[in-house]
Amino acid sequence: MNRFIEPGPDFRELFLSFEHTAFRLETRDHYGAPYEQESLRRFLADEPDDLPWLRSWLDMIREATAAGRLFSRVRVVSTPLTDYSRFGVWCSRFTTGAGEDIRYLERGRAEDSGLPRHDYWLFDSRTLLKMHFDDSSVFLGGQIIEDPQEVVRHNHWRDVARHHAVEREDFAAEQRLQRV
Repeated sequence: MNRFIEPGPDFRELFLSFEHTAFRLETRDHYGAPYEQESLRRFLADEPDDLPWLRSWLDMIREATAAGRLFSRVRVVSTPLTDYSRFGVWCSRFTTGAGEDIRYLERGRAEDSGLPRHDYWLFDSRTLLKMHFDDSSVFLGGQIIEDPQEVVRHNHWRDVARHHAVEREDFAAEQRLQRV
């Protein structure tokens, strides 16, 4: 049986209750998160920003890392990078500094590797959350998938994505990003 979780306390609980690993595959070139918009504007204007909306996420990653739990993700990106993707690479220096393992995979390589075109979270290799977005790429919530075959398939995709992806620092250097 599958169930849908909207953003909020039940969704956040997934990040607080996993035991070992939380993995995310990101497949979009843009996310319409309203809380990021001012920071994106500042980034594009080359203005300083202390990313207030990111603080609680960074605290959560630090706490998980200190407890021996791992946050990781692979971002599938189109090249040349969109402004939003460049912003994401810049922001990821803070999350990697907090302990998250972020890697990048060019879209063509992801497609050649048979990776899905949807975003998902995989917690402890057994709890799958397929993410849903509206037409503006605003996150609506996620569907918990309990079908063992689907969970195994998404574990395989995680392994393929991580195998082919480039670590954040190497990717930023390859892209010759000025502000990383």
